[in-house]
Amino acid sequence: MRKTIFTALLSLAYAGVMQAQDGKPAAAADAAAVPAEPTAADVGYALGCLIGKNVSAQGLKPDVEAMVAALKDTMAGKPAKYSDQQLQQIMQSHQMTAAKAAGGKNTEEGKAFLEKNGKREGVKTTASGLQYEVLKPGTGAKPAATDTVKVHYHGTLIDGAVFDSSVDRGEPISFPLNGVIKGWTEGVQLMPVGSKYKFVIPSELAYGERGAGGKIGPNATLIFEVELLAIEAEKK
Repeated sequence: MRKTIFTALLSLAYAGVMQAQDGKPAAAADAAAVPAEPTAADVGYALGCLIGKNVSAQGLKPDVEAMVAALKDTMAGKPAKYSDQQLQQIMQSHQMTAAKAAGGKNTEEGKAFLEKNGKREGVKTTASGLQYEVLKPGTGAKPAATDTVKVHYHGTLIDGAVFDSSVDRGEPISFPLNGVIKGWTEGVQLMPVGSKYKFVIPSELAYGERGAGGKIGPNATLIFEVELLAIEAEKK
């Protein structure tokens, strides 16, 4: 039991390290110099910060006092209040409840955004509910669903938060058009090579109730700016 929980804590801390490396460094008014030989207190503080960041990033809001008490008991070798299986059940139940609440909120906000956006000049809505706007026209061929396309894209949530962007990475990407979310498969087929479109994709044409990773929640409406660079020749 103790080993299992400690391993989980290390996993949370490691995930916090990865997140810190990927994101912006935490602000510190007077950052202390890193000691050449960290003390147990230094290590404890570092673990606490990293675990806290990862817990917050997952949208979890635990009772911090209860969390600290459980950590102390576990590190002291005291028996846990629940078995490993029960601990997993607690977390799964909490995550399901949180996901359901987030999904409902995302659904309502997505509907409101789509309704407002659909009234904007230049925005067209397809029979499936996909919305698109031509940002830059193109004169090339249009791809079929079975084609492999080369694109640049910038993806955000309706609040403007960026979840993925080949533009930010500075490198376009190629993929089979029938191997992505429905909104992409439908939308990119509307584009001539050389054009740039803006798509607002309802959740049912994106990742639906399951969401994707830690950035795209359940029932999230997605926004993409896509530039179609080329239709790639089939490799033989």
